[in-house]
Amino acid sequence: MPQDTEHTERLDQRTRRARARRRAIGFLAADTTAWVGGSVAAAWTRSEFQLPPGQFGRAAAVGTAAAVIHVAVAALRRLYSGRHPLGSLQEVQGVAGTTITTAGIVLLGLLPSSERPVPASTPLVGGALALLFMLGARFAYRHRRDLAMRPDVRSSTPVLLFGMGDAGQGLLRAMLSDPRGRYLPVGALDDDPDKRDLRIGRVRVLGGRNDVATSVRRTGATAVIFSVANADAALIRQIRGATLDAGAVFKVLPPVRDLVDHRITVTDVRDVQIDDLLGRRQVVGDLPLSTNSLTGRRILVTGAGGSIGSELCRQVMKANPGELMMLDRDESALHSLQMSLVGRAMLDGPELILADLRDDEGIRRIIRERRPEVIFHAAALKHLTLLERHPGEAVKTNVWGTLSVLDACQDVAKFVNISTDKAANPISVLGYSKRITERLTAHAGSRFPGTFLSVRFGNVLSSRGSVVTAFQRQIEDGRPLTVTHPDVTRYLMTVQEAVHLVLQAAEIGQDGEALVLDMGDPVRITDLARQMADQASSSVPIVYTGLRPGEKLHEDLLGTGEVDTRPFHPLVSHVAVPALDPIEVSGLDPYDDTAKIVEHLALLCAQPVGPMAKGPLGVPLQPH
Repeated sequence: MPQDTEHTERLDQRTRRARARRRAIGFLAADTTAWVGGSVAAAWTRSEFQLPPGQFGRAAAVGTAAAVIHVAVAALRRLYSGRHPLGSLQEVQGVAGTTITTAGIVLLGLLPSSERPVPASTPLVGGALALLFMLGARFAYRHRRDLAMRPDVRSSTPVLLFGMGDAGQGLLRAMLSDPRGRYLPVGALDDDPDKRDLRIGRVRVLGGRNDVATSVRRTGATAVIFSVANADAALIRQIRGATLDAGAVFKVLPPVRDLVDHRITVTDVRDVQIDDLLGRRQVVGDLPLSTNSLTGRRILVTGAGGSIGSELCRQVMKANPGELMMLDRDESALHSLQMSLVGRAMLDGPELILADLRDDEGIRRIIRERRPEVIFHAAALKHLTLLERHPGEAVKTNVWGTLSVLDACQDVAKFVNISTDKAANPISVLGYSKRITERLTAHAGSRFPGTFLSVRFGNVLSSRGSVVTAFQRQIEDGRPLTVTHPDVTRYLMTVQEAVHLVLQAAEIGQDGEALVLDMGDPVRITDLARQMADQASSSVPIVYTGLRPGEKLHEDLLGTGEVDTRPFHPLVSHVAVPALDPIEVSGLDPYDDTAKIVEHLALLCAQPVGPMAKGPLGVPLQPH
């Protein structure tokens, strides 16, 4: 098999070289003909279309000499060796420069002569005509090749592109240069009046957002691809609605923040997702991020198999760490994580650590032996309703598990605790337990030399157990969508935004802080349910079930008495957290009566205990 592959590669190389030689010979012949024809035409027009006897031969001889000089200069400049892309501005400049040089040399050769074979204007006019002929030959070749590169009309889907900005034009050119492509652009739409009647690759802008239905009927397009790089959700919903009403399929190009690492290709086109349709702005692109502090460092991610933890691992790997350690108690989650990272899951590498936060001695031993320099603590129990019924589990995992990790972090340079907006003014077991982890983290920051801080954000779209995931499952099962209350709202963010904030915290956060992202306006869950129901293939009803114990109608980002300070970036709040001495949580009894456990957790959140925490500017935080 390797020999067959090498043989095929050699054949392909010979074929490409032969094709390049034929193209070079063809352009040599065309350029020679252009110089001879240009010189004869220049002499002919100079004599008012009546050449004197012998003038044709002399003009042809001068053209031949010019062609020889042109070929010599072109060889020196490697014009025929594929130095510049065919038909590019660089090639045009190369051909023009070579032509001007040749005309100048021929003219200098004629000036000293008292009896010139042709008028002195012949090299200049002939050179201009030759340049026109040469560029015309290249244009014809490029046009023929571009037509051959277009997708096959018989096997491709005719599509309209909405949005002719940089992203849309990049996608259009990618489509027109893929002969095996599944999409054939037959028209474009854009709201910019300056782009009306713009043509790119024979594809014309036909109108704006109000012309979707008309353009679909006019062109026979069966799909519309939304290619505006950073559009608001309202525009996406409007174009999607018009597309579906016209009987066409709606596709989108992902936001530019998702395409920053590569050029736009046809494979980037995808189906619309719920976060595309949400009425909230994405702020990740506005947050500068440098992961230089992670490069070459030993990094540990707890809860690595979860939604946040796995995305953290993917983003941290891009920073080229010295070692990435991924810890989780779920072996299946670690299997899936390794498969997503390296395309295989042998489970035999030291980077995967199977351990439970509840194993205090085991966690201490791991951190002591592996010596991580940066820890991202994402492991936690996060289902609010379950923890209301089993608060002892929150104590053992969220509180004591976090404490086990913190107690082993004397030599850690940075520790980032993943918290939740439910820790602000908490009323649930989940909120209480995560608020306590914030306070324990602040206490560790006052004891240890490293930087210890927390990151607080809202619900993560499409994470395991999220409202979006639940709605999708209900739609697949043909069940009604269940919403607790018609007016309930939540702060929603993508997993990429959440991880971006975590990495941002590792860069700019200080001891005893919780960093909070400005997530814009909260989203009404009823609106989210309607958006997903509209995408379903059949009618899906919405049923209201009522708020459950521990649930709020509206979440808070900042707790009562917390001061919103933004010293480093206008989109990131730095909130000081009062420290909590670990000895105070040792009195928790996870096996006690449920009501007593909840009461004890609430008391630990309400009463600041231990050393006074300091805010981001060094100002002591007053208890609240």
